[in-house]
Amino acid sequence: MNKSIKVFILYSEIADYLLSCLGELQNFVDEIHLIHWPVNKEAPFKFISHKKVRLYDKSKLNFDEIINLLKSNNPSIILCSGWMDNDYLKIVKLYYGSIPTILLLDNPWKSSIKQKIACLISPFFLKKIFSHIWVPGEIQVHYAKKLGYQQEKIRRGLYSANTYKFNKFREDYFEAKTSNFPKVFLYVGRYVRQKGIYPMWKAFIDLQDEHPNDWELWCMGTGEEFENRIIHPKIKHIGFVQPNQMLSYLSNSGVYILPSLFEPWGVSVHEMAAAGFPLLLSDKVGSSEKFLIDGKNGYNFNSSDINSIKKVMIKIINLKDSELVSMGNESFKLSLSETPKKWSNTLLSFLYD
Repeated sequence: MNKSIKVFILYSEIADYLLSCLGELQNFVDEIHLIHWPVNKEAPFKFISHKKVRLYDKSKLNFDEIINLLKSNNPSIILCSGWMDNDYLKIVKLYYGSIPTILLLDNPWKSSIKQKIACLISPFFLKKIFSHIWVPGEIQVHYAKKLGYQQEKIRRGLYSANTYKFNKFREDYFEAKTSNFPKVFLYVGRYVRQKGIYPMWKAFIDLQDEHPNDWELWCMGTGEEFENRIIHPKIKHIGFVQPNQMLSYLSNSGVYILPSLFEPWGVSVHEMAAAGFPLLLSDKVGSSEKFLIDGKNGYNFNSSDINSIKKVMIKIINLKDSELVSMGNESFKLSLSETPKKWSNTLLSFLYD
């Protein structure tokens, strides 16, 4: 292994939580090079920069330029998000067998035809490109094993929220919430049907008619369905918010809800758990395996089932403030299982495998 540790990451769409992990990782390596797809227009984040992290927009580089970038910097390890980018696959294959080449996989096993085909060709395809697989949790481990990777070649903990920031949010508003818990459900995510926003809105509106209450629903984000959003006096559509502007909304909202119809993981769940929020999660949210204990720090419900969503909302509405605060504390405790430092240690472990 080279004395100088240089990490290359071939990524799809970068997010704030990834950069927080890289900010921690830079304490242990010499260079970090992150090649990424263009920033998603539905989530136009302004990203913070780190001293040892160099960002490259893939759309501004041709294939030869990327190859030359790697050759001139002599990488110690390469991480690649999925296998959907053919350029990335060609690049990783050049280094297979000489350095650790890591497949980042967040898809759970669904037993689909596409996945079964992937398992059949994996010995002749993926296993000749990637030495290891890194996944978020147990639901992805099953898929990794189906692809032919042994337990010792699989790592968990692919994603971590910026726990330092969200724990600080919790500290800043904990006392205020203890004395007067905000009667606000909060959704943070894209405005797309996959996120289950329409069943959530319908359930909330029905609940106001059937059981009048003081609670509101705040929705933060944007996307292709934003213009078709349901308007209601007690639903607040905030729009897109930069990470550093979230504090005021988090301090004035109480319970996080993620009603996704499909959510392989969902880092926002970890973020809100770290911020001390009780959680309402659909049964399609992958990260619930790690950050939700039903009845302890929130509730699980059936995705797209309006009655199921209403039932968990009613449960929350009927709780005392002290009970909601206690749920938030349990979320916070669960959030500590993953941190940017643990993420960095896992990445470095590939170098010594």
